[in-house]
Amino acid sequence: MSLIGFLYGALDDRLDFDEALAQQLKKPAPHYRTKLETNLLACLGGMSFVLILVQILTGVLLLFYYRPTVSEAYQSVMEITGQVPFGWLIRGMHAWGASLLIVMVFLHMLRVFLTGAYKPPRELTWVSGVVLLALTLGFGFSGYLLPWNQLSYWATTVGTEGVSAIPLVGETLKYLIRGGHDVGQLALTRFFAMHVVILPGITMLFLTVHFLMIRRLGIADPL
Repeated sequence: MSLIGFLYGALDDRLDFDEALAQQLKKPAPHYRTKLETNLLACLGGMSFVLILVQILTGVLLLFYYRPTVSEAYQSVMEITGQVPFGWLIRGMHAWGASLLIVMVFLHMLRVFLTGAYKPPRELTWVSGVVLLALTLGFGFSGYLLPWNQLSYWATTVGTEGVSAIPLVGETLKYLIRGGHDVGQLALTRFFAMHVVILPGITMLFLTVHFLMIRRLGIADPL
């Protein structure tokens, strides 16, 4: 017997992993999921999660080479694209995957809304999904600045300038987001921190809540 098998057997005797895993894997799906068109629509949430995993994997790989400074950010992105083996593929998967993830999450929520799956007792599942959509958009906005090229710089400048239109607190929020009056090193540092630390932590929390409620309440029947 291998060491892993020995350790797993000892733990399973005490914690009964096999039975708990079997209960989760053998949970029956609703009968109406046998229709092909319904099956495809029901997969939108799962496809969104797969794209999240792709973003995590490619994002971690990009972190090995990306340098979040105004003097080196653009150069590091060019090195990733042109010099790192398969760097162009990893960056492309991360960039295009981000856009596809936003589309997929939106379609998933549209399907939930049109089929009435947000109704009682699943209101909190819907609310957590709305928060996850907002977080997904936050990922897209914060990650857009990181290449530090002309397009990302001016897009971020315009985007953060729009925050100043919020009554009473707009200017303060803009200053906090940018770290100053202009988009510079502090803005890049803050966007980098939001993109790789703050937003992922919050997203993992709401994903856990979202999945736990789905497991508890199940998938709603269509109207």
